Order: sequence, then structure tokens, then C-alpha cells
Amino acid sequence: MDLLDLSNKTILITGGCGAIGRVVVATLARHNARVAVNDIVPEQEATAILNDVAATGDNVAYFRADGTQADAVSDLFNQIGKHWSLPTVVCCHAGMVEAFPVAEYALDKFDALLNLNLRSGFIVAQEASRRWRDTNIPGHLIFTTSWVQDVPWPEITPYTTSKAGLKAMMRGFARELAPHQIRANAVAPGIVAVGLAKRQWDTDPSYKARAQKAIPLGSMQPPETVANAFLFLASQMADYMTGSVLLVDGGCSLYPMD
Repeated sequence: MDLLDLSNKTILITGGCGAIGRVVVATLARHNARVAVNDIVPEQEATAILNDVAATGDNVAYFRADGTQADAVSDLFNQIGKHWSLPTVVCCHAGMVEAFPVAEYALDKFDALLNLNLRSGFIVAQEASRRWRDTNIPGHLIFTTSWVQDVPWPEITPYTTSKAGLKAMMRGFARELAPHQIRANAVAPGIVAVGLAKRQWDTDPSYKARAQKAIPLGSMQPPETVANAFLFLASQMADYMTGSVLLVDGGCSLYPMD
């Protein structure tokens, strides 16, 4: 028996066209899950992104919707249900990060970040949980937090705030909904070699020196290692886990090193 075979699962991932999300989609699809990919990019762009990581085939479908809007999320679940079935694993992954000194962080940027990182996670998790509870279907929420949920990191304080909030949110869903056989867990990556972190690593020597010091394993995190953590949590190997944060961070959470 292949414990990582997901052929009986329909999985929704928000932010599925992002730099990490697309790798998660490809990994889940390779293990036979039906993957409902949600993002806000146009369908043609989403198709190109997913093709680029070989996330194609009848078991991958794109559903465009704004996860910060409750009506759009409700319609998203309706569309997935019509296409396949109600997802039983929902990955609340959509998020963003920007870097500014805390004293100079614009409030409109703060509001936008918290709106996506926290509000959308809550809306999607709430909608999924309601549907599972109302139909007596066990479900699993997987949130994307970060090692900085517990460790302050310069210039991304609103982001660290949102990730600490997601950790608390995950534990609240896990505790409150366990009687309904609804579980919640989180993946906490480290400094992943994509997006803003990779750009800063490549262009800002002071950031690179600080980040290198913060990674005991010595190199930036491949996104595939994050995807493998999602694969594990989505599989039956994690069936008795709830309320847990799976740290996959190369030891970043051991920071500071001196």
C-alpha cells in the first residue's frame, strides 16, 4: 500500500499559482490527488504557470476567485463540487510579503497584507468547515505559516504578525472542530529560494549575510521541500495529527545563532 497515494482525495489550494503554490500543486498531482487550484490570475496565465511545472492533466483544474470575499469563496466551493466533489483537504496557502522598516510601513500596505494573509485564510477555512460539518464529512485544513511566526525578522513585521495569527487561527479551528472530525495543521517553511527572499538574497548583500547566518543548514530552502511537507500532511500518514505546526525550515527557528 502506498501511504502517499492521494487518489481518493480532492484537494483545494489557494494561492496555487504562486512560486511555492505551483510546486505544491505539481507534487500533489503527481501523487494522484484531484487538485483544485485557486488564484486571482487570469485563466490563460494560470494555465501557462501550471504547464511550466508540469501540473497538467485531468486531475488538475483552475478556479479563479478572490479568497478575501466570502461570496466568491462560497461560489468557488460550489464550482469545485460540480466539477469533482467537495474538497476534503483545503490548503489555505494564499499570501503575500513586502519588506519595509517597521516605522515606515504604510498602513494601506499593512491592511492589504493582513486582508490576504489572515482574512482570506479565515474565510476559506470557515466555508470549508461549515460544509464538512453540515454534511458530516471529515475534513482537513492545512495552513501555511512560517518560521517567523515565532521569531522576529527585520522589515517584515506585518508578515510575521500575520503568520503568528495564522498559527493561532489553525489551533483554534483544530480545537473547536475536533468533535466534528475536522482537523487543522500548518506547514511552516523557512527562507525559501523563491520570490522576495530570493530577490533579496541575490541583490542585497546585507540580507544575504543575515539570512545565511540564520540558516543552520547553510543554503536557501528548495520549494520542493515545502511541497513534500504538504504531501505528508495531506496523506494518511498524518491522519492522527491536528493542531500541529510542521516546521520545515532548515533550522531557521533555532535563530539567533549567536
